Amino acid sequence: MNKQRSQTLPAPVSDRRRRQKRRINMWCWIFMIPTMVLYILFQGYPILSSIFYSTLDWSGMTSDALFVGLDNFKELLRDKYFFNSVINSFKYMIMAVPLQLTISLALAYIFNSIIKKGASFFRTVFFLPVITTASIVGIIMMFIFGGTGSVNQFLSLFGTRGINWLGNAKTALPVVVLIGVWKESGTFMIYWLAALQSVSQDVYEAATIDGANKWQTFRHVVFPLILPMGGVISVLCIISSLKVFDLIQTMTNGGPFYSTDVAATFVYRTAYASSTGMPRLGYASAAAMLFGLIVIAVGVIGNTAKTAFQKKNAV
Repeated sequence: MNKQRSQTLPAPVSDRRRRQKRRINMWCWIFMIPTMVLYILFQGYPILSSIFYSTLDWSGMTSDALFVGLDNFKELLRDKYFFNSVINSFKYMIMAVPLQLTISLALAYIFNSIIKKGASFFRTVFFLPVITTASIVGIIMMFIFGGTGSVNQFLSLFGTRGINWLGNAKTALPVVVLIGVWKESGTFMIYWLAALQSVSQDVYEAATIDGANKWQTFRHVVFPLILPMGGVISVLCIISSLKVFDLIQTMTNGGPFYSTDVAATFVYRTAYASSTGMPRLGYASAAAMLFGLIVIAVGVIGNTAKTAFQKKNAV
């Protein structure tokens, strides 16, 4: 009887706790409202509008929009330029993601475990390209990799004939990938740093006592511990690479001969800068929706693979 009485809270205490919980929840929602409003205005509404526009035959410049249902999507499935842009997006992803993950992880480990003195300075230096405007970076790189740019002038010192790196269909995309990796590696370096700093110092000390060097400590001890977070970072890196736009738009505008034309530049060119006549906002919206579904599918597959891998390792 006494045990039951001790487990039952008095009514005033229970009511006070409920009121306190409601008050906390209320303040949580109050602080979330500005973010939710901004998301609805600048993310939700444009997405819903794009879904509606994808069912229209409309240039975006007139008021005579014609409802065509799924005709835009049917036309997209026969559009070789759209499929070329999707293929180029995945080419960019396949080339960029391994480089980005490897370089950013190496930088994070060096500045977290090897270089202690001045590590903050070096982190800042490698993060600077991230906060630099992509269009400015693209314009500068156009001069560096141009026919008479710094790269060709350097090669001429060794008697090598320079090429137009961004004007050659075989070299344009790899060059853009390298520049994109250089610019965005700082972001993923920060993610890896967060993962590395979640590992207890006791783990490093135990590995050192056992006689492991830096590489052995990373390979056999640290890397398995940060692998779950690495899966999340990989998914973020994949999605980020598939959304590339500004560098390509500035440096190559999708050329030469559509060799660097990705989904984002295809949508932009179709909606706002159509070279075939009147812009087609409805058709471009359908292209954006279809490619968005592809990116979502890739994200779901990547997340599923990450979860399955984590379960397998847990067993």
